[in-house]
Amino acid sequence: MRSAVRNGELIKEDQAVLPVVCREVQYSFSVYEALRITDGHIVHLDEHLRRLAQSCRDIDLVHPFTDEEIAVSIEALIEADGIKDATARILLVGGPSAMFFVTYSDLLTYPESYYDEGVAATLYNGERFLPQAKTSNLLMQYIALEQAKAAGCFEALLVNRKGQVLEGTRSNFYGIAGRRIYTAPDELVLSGITRISVIRAAEELGFEIVYMPPTVTNLHMFDSVFISSTSMGAMPVASIAGNPMNRSMWQAVKEICALERRWE
Repeated sequence: MRSAVRNGELIKEDQAVLPVVCREVQYSFSVYEALRITDGHIVHLDEHLRRLAQSCRDIDLVHPFTDEEIAVSIEALIEADGIKDATARILLVGGPSAMFFVTYSDLLTYPESYYDEGVAATLYNGERFLPQAKTSNLLMQYIALEQAKAAGCFEALLVNRKGQVLEGTRSNFYGIAGRRIYTAPDELVLSGITRISVIRAAEELGFEIVYMPPTVTNLHMFDSVFISSTSMGAMPVASIAGNPMNRSMWQAVKEICALERRWE
């Protein structure tokens, strides 16, 4: 059986449970981070810990755990189970008796065909609550993604009341037009760790970043559109809501993905 961490102590994975009578659990007063572990190395650990702390501040979640304690716990978990490649998840629950857990699962990977042929996405009308905080309030994302899967699609893109396509349920979203890449400003989306690296990679490759989200009505005008996340890097989108997207800049998406991955 796999191990896990609870409040800094190694436990068996089946002991990593939450008390259902806890008010903070009932109200999802918690934040989380998902990290890649490759060859026993935690990718972008400092950046993830900074964002975890920022998410806590955004929702006034006070806890006694230090970044060092969380980092040491992850390292201890890697050593105890001999982890080489995996996806780790930090969950921090607030309240009078704050708790943090670290668990892990097999590293999420995707077939090369997703990068060569692109993926399909649907559109879902909905806006993330407190978009800059990575909280456990994920009901909308769950419903949207399940509907996308039922339609045979890989991702659901969230559309706000202005018709702007802001982000995916588990990804950030971009549109390429010439040497410009359009994406939502940070204050409207969850600015992922990978998003920061993708934007940096795009700039190094000569793209100008325009912080203006694509809209439902202009998606067909982009040379290509793509999504990004910790697990997928940068991945092209072949169709949205059944409508094929342009593919002329897919090579640029591959170059952005390759550069971002090299920095891990």
